[in-house]
Amino acid sequence: MDRLDELAVFAAIVDAGSLAEAARRLRRSPPAVTRCLAALEDRLGVRLAERTTRRLLPTEAGRRLAEQARLLLSDYSEAMRVAGADEPLRGLLRITAPVQFGQRHVMPLVTDFLRTHPEITADVLFSDSNADLIEEELDVAVRIGPLVESTLVARRVGQVGRFLLASPGYIALRGAPAKIGDLASHDTIFIAARPLPAEWRFAEGERERTVRLAPRLTVNQVGAALSAAREGLGITRALSYQAADDLEAGYLVRLLPQAEPQPLPVHLVVSSKRHMPARTRAFLDHAANGLKALPAIHGTPVQS
Repeated sequence: MDRLDELAVFAAIVDAGSLAEAARRLRRSPPAVTRCLAALEDRLGVRLAERTTRRLLPTEAGRRLAEQARLLLSDYSEAMRVAGADEPLRGLLRITAPVQFGQRHVMPLVTDFLRTHPEITADVLFSDSNADLIEEELDVAVRIGPLVESTLVARRVGQVGRFLLASPGYIALRGAPAKIGDLASHDTIFIAARPLPAEWRFAEGERERTVRLAPRLTVNQVGAALSAAREGLGITRALSYQAADDLEAGYLVRLLPQAEPQPLPVHLVVSSKRHMPARTRAFLDHAANGLKALPAIHGTPVQS
């Protein structure tokens, strides 16, 4: 292990707060990371970190070394970037996105990026579950909804609404609900990819209100729910981009917009900014610009 790599490992240990998490982020074995820390401490003759059963904390010497290491690594990365600025981007880019959103909005950005950079190859994983970026060796992910993983580096690019929808035919037959409580007298179409309570949440003033449903139909795919709603079977709920075509064509109508819950944020996420390959950074910028221009994820004001 060279000395620069040794400093990168130590900085990752301090940032992660544990040897095991640093090893996971660096995609190395825990024993290799432990040996690196021990070798640094032996060579410097000082203790760089205090270990507890739950946490690893840097000593004063460790904090000073970590700060200097970050500066040195940043200078090195910048030097490499400048030296290779005129070099074409190359290598494999691995991307993941939700199925429908990815196929419709992310895939055109990927194909455009590949046309611009002929030495880049790409693997694209469409999935409605959030894959682990490190374990799956993914470079960039599109995430819709609150971010759970606190270690991810995120760039917000928009938001999507949660719309209540029904067909004009259903409304002509049953009427449109004027308030949340009216839903009790309507047929509903519920979407559940896994066993979940049949309920919808709404905004009611400053509070959130939960409405329990007795669905006429339950399906595990949004497309099936929208199809049933177009046929007049009942009221369903979908994300704004999922219903965009049906709303534009007039096949579905948006109901109770004043009671919609807060929009869900849309983020581009990476596992770390440190040592980010030039191809990943370039695609991140390309995708951010493309997604920010989409009307489908900017239908309602961004909440601060």
